[in-house]
Amino acid sequence: MRPLTVLIPTFNEADNLRELLPLVSWADEVLVVDSFSTDDTLAVAEKAGARIIQREYGNSASQKNWAIPQAKNEWIFLLDADERPSENLTAEIKAIMSQAEDPQGPIAYWMGRDNHFMGQAVRFSGWQNDAVIRFFKRDLCSYEEKEVHAEIITKGKVAWLKGRLLHYTFKSMRHFMAKMERYAHWSAGDYASKTPKVGFFHLYLKPAFRFFKHYIIQQGFRDGKVGFIVCKLLAWGVFMRYVILLEKRGH
Repeated sequence: MRPLTVLIPTFNEADNLRELLPLVSWADEVLVVDSFSTDDTLAVAEKAGARIIQREYGNSASQKNWAIPQAKNEWIFLLDADERPSENLTAEIKAIMSQAEDPQGPIAYWMGRDNHFMGQAVRFSGWQNDAVIRFFKRDLCSYEEKEVHAEIITKGKVAWLKGRLLHYTFKSMRHFMAKMERYAHWSAGDYASKTPKVGFFHLYLKPAFRFFKHYIIQQGFRDGKVGFIVCKLLAWGVFMRYVILLEKRGH
């Protein structure tokens, strides 16, 4: 099998790493990109034989763009610590890496992602079509310069994998709300130039429509109580984005 690097950004992810690292031990290199964790993240990574590099965290895109060129291998499988590759996805990636390199073949692959929240798989609520590029060639791909939800920019053909990522984004409500607040701050930076003035439209109508979109149009109601909570939190994130913009501008 051709060599591959699994790249994992971390900050205080010891518990997640204990579950994730055994699932990627088959890789030629496991590269943990740490933002100076204060828990047992480094000890867990070292015990599993991972290579560790450290850098102060700016945002997700800049951290990953700094780390990608440092991978030893041409092909990278990038995972957040709260993600798990399904057995089918792992088998599919191994099969690709067991084949001879095709110069005309894909240089990156999309994969679907199944999100879990409060112990439940969320099958609607706007998350049903979640997909990410996480398996790609090191020198032909990089993340767009965005504070939040940056996607990979590719310089070549992109294909789809059938196997899926499993995403366990929820540890506790306190943890998730803190994450939402961080995302709202980053999102405010992305939207600052697009929003010369924050008004009623941004503070009321946009959050209301976001809830309507996820809960009604994208059928969040079919996820039951958890779907309602997810849709309310997504709308709250939009509201907080513009509240933070107002705060930055001194109201």
